[in-house]
Amino acid sequence: MKINTDKFFLIAGPCVVESKEICFEIAEQLVAITTELNIPFVFKASFKKANRSKLDSFTTIGEEKALQILADVKSRFNIPILTDVHETTDCELVKEIVDVIQIPAFLCRQTELLIAAAKTGKTINLKKGQFVNAEMMQFAAEKIVANDNKNIWLTERGTMFGYNDLIVDFRNIQQMKSFGFPVIFDATHSVQQPNASTGTSGGKPEFIDTLAKCAIVSGADGIFLETHPKPTNAMSDGANMLALHAVKKLLEKLVPLKKI
Repeated sequence: MKINTDKFFLIAGPCVVESKEICFEIAEQLVAITTELNIPFVFKASFKKANRSKLDSFTTIGEEKALQILADVKSRFNIPILTDVHETTDCELVKEIVDVIQIPAFLCRQTELLIAAAKTGKTINLKKGQFVNAEMMQFAAEKIVANDNKNIWLTERGTMFGYNDLIVDFRNIQQMKSFGFPVIFDATHSVQQPNASTGTSGGKPEFIDTLAKCAIVSGADGIFLETHPKPTNAMSDGANMLALHAVKKLLEKLVPLKKI
């Protein structure tokens, strides 16, 4: 996918495909908002979640059903689609439907997965692991480039400095931009508080606004956020989501910052 770096673009949607109704509701509102504000938009939803802490955590409504919903969203709203992959076989499964394949942060060093994703020819959104520094991401990107794919985005999502919390070092945005790829800031996972004693992640969504503004000022090319009409009812990562009704207000703050 080609992007216009004169303005930031938005990757947003629910953490995971819960139902066609939820995906359509979120996509419809986000399309309306980004059209009004003239922000390029990519709809995001995972067709499955494979890196949950607890065995009984929600993973998917069914892979085929979830992918069909993503295809329906793409067709209905004429927007590009992003979803995660966790295994090499997932890449073949999703490539005919999505425009962007996302490598989860936990898997950013998985060589075989990066190669399989690269060979699809799709744009690859490579999320920086919580456990690596920005410099290490150039080597992850090189694995994709070495397989004839230069369509790479890099995403900052915070770094684990202590137990059950993440800290954002905004130097990472500038450092990763030096590799020659667009850099995105994940405004919702960066406020996550992972690995809680309950087996589910917590979060501090009240800081999404502040961190997103800092990211734009730091030169981020895109903003990633997960949203839901009722985050407390979300099947995954609700604790760190931005409520759907708050998205427009946030974006209205970011547009003039990018212009400056």
